[in-house]
Amino acid sequence: MNSNMKINIAAVTILICLFASCKSNDQNKSNDQKENNVTVPEFQNKGHELVFKMVTKVGNYNKLVKKHDVTYTYTYSTPEGKINISTEKYIFAGEYSYGKYTKHGRTLPQLEGIIEQGYDGKEYWLKHNGVVSTDENHLKKVAFNRPTNFYWFCMMQKLLDPGLNYEYIGEKSINDNDYDIVKITFNSENKQPKDTYQLYLNKETYLVDQFLFTIADFGVMTPKLMQVEYEEVEGLLIPTKRQYKNSTWDADISDEPWITATWTDIKFNTGITENDFKKENNK
Repeated sequence: MNSNMKINIAAVTILICLFASCKSNDQNKSNDQKENNVTVPEFQNKGHELVFKMVTKVGNYNKLVKKHDVTYTYTYSTPEGKINISTEKYIFAGEYSYGKYTKHGRTLPQLEGIIEQGYDGKEYWLKHNGVVSTDENHLKKVAFNRPTNFYWFCMMQKLLDPGLNYEYIGEKSINDNDYDIVKITFNSENKQPKDTYQLYLNKETYLVDQFLFTIADFGVMTPKLMQVEYEEVEGLLIPTKRQYKNSTWDADISDEPWITATWTDIKFNTGITENDFKKENNK
């Protein structure tokens, strides 16, 4: 066998190995996408693509739905000492939501004792010390609290929901970290004001370290800055530690103290069903 033939055989062998490796990598990527039901959308712009990368990193909504449900303890505290402590339960498909408050210094503080809030897929309901309440003003609070608490838990995943608009703002360095800034707005069907978010996506980790947000439902369009820390729970990155205060759209914050929120004792797939969210089944 001459030297040219040896070279040709070696070259063919290398090409075969490279082809097999590429095919294996493509197959693994395909399997990962199939397992997590990842569908790469047609991106609106760079901002949309960055949000998609972030959601892929933390775990998309399909991964939450596969977990079926979650329970956790939600502790919310203001600098004035107003504290909420609630046991939260959600089913992701259908966005069922329940909260049992043992402390509610920020939510319906005028009611003494235990309050329970629920959304059973059709109706919002409230119980005070086990008795169903029909007070319309109280039920309006429930209609805000239940979807809001649910949304905060799933926020990162739901930033890929339909009806969102993305705008890449630019770059910024904060505390030795480099960020891409993405503004997100929501389509409004009734022309009512909607919330605005401004995400600071860490260029190294792809995670949202902080974000600006408004509270349009209460007419608060001056932004607040939320800083978050993540915890890995069953293959998902969950922003379990949060603190926020008033800010500007340049993310300048005041010297005022932080409002804090923590999520602890997170458990997925606990076996709860839709029936567990009906007010007659919570006694």
